[in-house]
Amino acid sequence: MRPILTQPSARTILTTLEGMLDLPRLVKSGADPYQTLVVTIISQNTADTNTERAYKTLSEQFQIVPEVLAKTEISQIEACIRVAGLYQGKAKTIQTVSQTLLEKFNGKLDSILTLPTQQARETLMAMPGVGPKTADVVLLFSAGKPTLPVDTHVNRVSKRLGLAPAHGGYEAVRQSLQTFFEPNDYRLAHLLFIAHGRKTCKAQKPLCPTCPLNIYCPSNGSVT
Repeated sequence: MRPILTQPSARTILTTLEGMLDLPRLVKSGADPYQTLVVTIISQNTADTNTERAYKTLSEQFQIVPEVLAKTEISQIEACIRVAGLYQGKAKTIQTVSQTLLEKFNGKLDSILTLPTQQARETLMAMPGVGPKTADVVLLFSAGKPTLPVDTHVNRVSKRLGLAPAHGGYEAVRQSLQTFFEPNDYRLAHLLFIAHGRKTCKAQKPLCPTCPLNIYCPSNGSVT
């Protein structure tokens, strides 16, 4: 059976990683929630550099507000975000979400973000193309809600560290992580695990021998 880290050890992981890694800067705390929603949709299965290029092009061509993107020709949105890949589906999601916000929420996310966290999550995820990670990013970064988004890096790192069930799905991983970390640490844990996954705890051939967490990690040396 895999060792399970205690909560103090989990906090030690953050302390160990903090200051050693460049944190992702794609999404900023306190950013406009609609802009956070759009950039997170663009970022799905895409490198940050391409997401940034796509969002920059889109924002140079159009004001990033629901009133504009709901009425923009979808081909124009596609052209702006093409570099991010999967651009047709993402453009459709951006336009559909924008239309939904105008039709049901007066073009604002405010009424959603003031709901209790779980209700806000469910409301966001009811929008076509908005999954749990996108909803959680908006809630955490733009509304300060206590939820910990799980992307592919967070998923991999947390499972290797024994902080989440090895075969758990999104919700199992998110809820497990939230038992190990305090809500004030959710944002830092999310960002550090992404950075650590990119630099060291890679999907293929992780750099276990030089990993600063190898003394805590039950997977150390057993991943190839």
